[in-house]
Amino acid sequence: MSTNAQPVTADTRLPEFWQLKTKRLDFGPVPLVMGIVNATPDSFSDGGKFFDADLAVQHALQMVHDGASIVDVGGESTRPYSTAVPVEEEIRRVVPVIESIVAACDVAVSIDTSKAAVAVAAINAGAEIINDVTGLAGDPGMIDVAVTRQAGVCAMHMQGKPQTMQDNPVYADVVSEIYEYLQQRKNVLLAAGIQQQRICLDPGIGFGKTHQHNLELLANAERFLGLGCPVLIGHSRKGFIGKLLGDPDASRDSGTLAISLLMAQKRIQVLRVHEVKETVKALKVFTGTGGLE
Repeated sequence: MSTNAQPVTADTRLPEFWQLKTKRLDFGPVPLVMGIVNATPDSFSDGGKFFDADLAVQHALQMVHDGASIVDVGGESTRPYSTAVPVEEEIRRVVPVIESIVAACDVAVSIDTSKAAVAVAAINAGAEIINDVTGLAGDPGMIDVAVTRQAGVCAMHMQGKPQTMQDNPVYADVVSEIYEYLQQRKNVLLAAGIQQQRICLDPGIGFGKTHQHNLELLANAERFLGLGCPVLIGHSRKGFIGKLLGDPDASRDSGTLAISLLMAQKRIQVLRVHEVKETVKALKVFTGTGGLE
């Protein structure tokens, strides 16, 4: 499969900022860090640890203190074989957390959801970004919410659904096919009235991809910069890191950091991670030792 991607070189002009609902995130020499807040009992990495709203808020504020530019709040796990959550329950989980974060600091809050009603409730509570694993295609009302509320959006690629996505993911050319998909979603969003400066794109590491697919996407991550939008990579603590380490039960934070630095070298704009403090420190060292020169 061919793509319309242009070669990405050191001289390629990349987006300088991401326009959100009311805030603007400016990009610098290294990626911005998005911290993950799972207000769920069953997320793959920290399920249940921050299910209590007060603990989730404390965790979020610590991430902001540690250097997160965005806090991504989710009330439904999207891990492989996860169980869907009713809309009312998802809203109950995320809204108090978002309200408390927004009241306490000026960080940009993202709502990790594929349900339009949850997105509305989250934006009413102060969220600036809709981060949708279905590429804003899973709920017919989601694009309209993004347009009318003028939210920033992150459209991700996923083959299948969380309940089935890892059963047997198949691609002829994983990088080209996902590039084409994200280009198509970008065009749909633009046609609906969402400004390009509000759109971020995510190839969806671990979402309907095999171990080898994930490695190919990371090795070619800079190709997605040719789409003309900021690119988000969500690799944190994913299973393929355990496989690379040769120990599925080992801590995956060191492997996550290694990939974060690789993505910084490739000029990716946003990294979605669990461990904000160490990521921010590693990126600081990366630039201080000549990274990207």
